[in-house]
Amino acid sequence: MPKEEDYKKLINKVTRLVFVLFSLFLITGGLIVYYTVNPSYFHSTESKTIVNIPLEEDEDRIENGIHIRTGLINNEGLMTVVNNCTNCHSSKLLVQNRMNAERWNATIKWMQETQNLWDLGKNQKVIVNYLVTNYPPRDMGRRAPIENINWYYLKE
Repeated sequence: MPKEEDYKKLINKVTRLVFVLFSLFLITGGLIVYYTVNPSYFHSTESKTIVNIPLEEDEDRIENGIHIRTGLINNEGLMTVVNNCTNCHSSKLLVQNRMNAERWNATIKWMQETQNLWDLGKNQKVIVNYLVTNYPPRDMGRRAPIENINWYYLKE
């Protein structure tokens, strides 16, 4: 037969278990009541705008005569330039270095000798023609010369 002490230990364990369960019941009930009274605590009441972004955007899209990804002018030889020149550097480098055909050919030769540029083959003529046609050299510098300057002197 079990002893009286064993009954007391069992009753203590059951009492603690009931207390823990009752506490959990009260906490859960409190959270449910709080949630029904104040739902904004758990999720925002702000409306959110969802923007649908296409999974694949056409990287070679042309708009208003401009290749969107590079900003280069859409003309014969564009994709040859894009595929060969923009692998290593920005298209902006092409636009800012306006050169004639001789200088472009010399630059390509320099890149092949020192920068590991591959042999362009027939593409070289297409690339140079595209660049000379669409981004020819300019006679003026980066800005017009400053004229009519009103100089002033600082007092010492």
